[in-house]
Amino acid sequence: MAETTASSPVPSTPGTAERLRSIIGGSIGNMVEWFDWYVYAAFTLYFAPHFFPAEDRTAQLLGAAAVFAVGFLMRPIGAWVMGVYADRHGRKAGLTLSVTLMCTGSLIIALTPDYAAIGLGAPLLLLIARLLQGLSVGGEYGASATYLSEMAGRESRGFWSSFQYVTLISGQLLAILLLIALQAVLSEAQLDAWGWRIPFALGAVLALVVFRIRRGLAETASYAEAKASAAPRSGLLLLFREHPREALLVMALTAGGTLAFYAYSIYMQKFLVNTSGFSRETASTINAVTLTGFMLLQPVAGALSDRIGRKPLMIGFGLAGTLCTWPIFSTLATTRDPLVAGVLVMAALVIVTGYTAINAVVKAELFPAHVRALGVALPYALANTLFGGTAEYVALRFKQSGWEQGFYAYVTAMCALSLATYLGMRETRDESLIREP
Repeated sequence: MAETTASSPVPSTPGTAERLRSIIGGSIGNMVEWFDWYVYAAFTLYFAPHFFPAEDRTAQLLGAAAVFAVGFLMRPIGAWVMGVYADRHGRKAGLTLSVTLMCTGSLIIALTPDYAAIGLGAPLLLLIARLLQGLSVGGEYGASATYLSEMAGRESRGFWSSFQYVTLISGQLLAILLLIALQAVLSEAQLDAWGWRIPFALGAVLALVVFRIRRGLAETASYAEAKASAAPRSGLLLLFREHPREALLVMALTAGGTLAFYAYSIYMQKFLVNTSGFSRETASTINAVTLTGFMLLQPVAGALSDRIGRKPLMIGFGLAGTLCTWPIFSTLATTRDPLVAGVLVMAALVIVTGYTAINAVVKAELFPAHVRALGVALPYALANTLFGGTAEYVALRFKQSGWEQGFYAYVTAMCALSLATYLGMRETRDESLIREP
């Protein structure tokens, strides 16, 4: 389908300054949302005793982890509800509602009294906060991916949409850096007593700032055109009745990519300590340095996709992931040299960049505007929950069983599945359903 038709109304084209301001505003909001999401994991060791007063630390962490998992399971629901909302009421409205939910969740955690003061009310409020944040981050992906893809011009759509992962990774890094900073300026007792509340309060304040920014964003021309047309209203039945192939395609192309992302980035820090034998400090340093390089690679790969197409990058990821995952993990398992480990981790992240940098724009280009936010968000969230969210658990179960290489085989197989998907799909850059703004 062509991007324009003779009978379609031609929306006004935003100026360069307005387009850039909108893209920056959308990207900053995405960073803050992911900062708020990752702060929970970064500071769990400090706040868990206040909500789960068990006698041993493991029990406390299990309580906090259970709440984290429930928040993760809310992401598909958030993708469904928020995706429909963004399709019916606008990308700007979806982004604004998303950051409002995240702000509310962070504020609840920052202000909730501990278990000693209100008993079971403390973990209950923590659970409510994470439910709200799970809804928020589930809807954020679809709304922000759609907004950035629609707001960018056709010639640079891959480049600008890649900033979704730039800001996702930077939110994670900011949470880690804030933890390091607070550890440097506060005593252990201060962090345990009240310092852990600071990042949640800061996240709430930053979310309010983003709320103001997003209220001032321009709406996309694609949404305005869809609203003015006689297109049917977005909904779950509409998505799977009229676009089942595209929805399943999003799940298939996400499965290997999201598993590889979690395996190469989130799980890698634990792997370096638990299998390679590095200290926690060394593993954290390797993780931080390689994630920084990974973040900087995203716009480079996005810009490349604007020149050569999306398929070559995705095929490159699928092929390299299939061929190199086992050698990278097996070599990492035996190396004791931090430099060698860093190079190997960076190589893995270079491979997965072929997916992360362009996955948002590829999905957005598959759907018409009236169902785009839902089509991007829901199938992605389902695949992310099934394959990305379970990556660490599966890896650790394989290790516990005595056959850690089973995880290498699992990631390899899923990369191969995604490779088959990439080979059979159309080149979305040339057959995009996003109308040129």
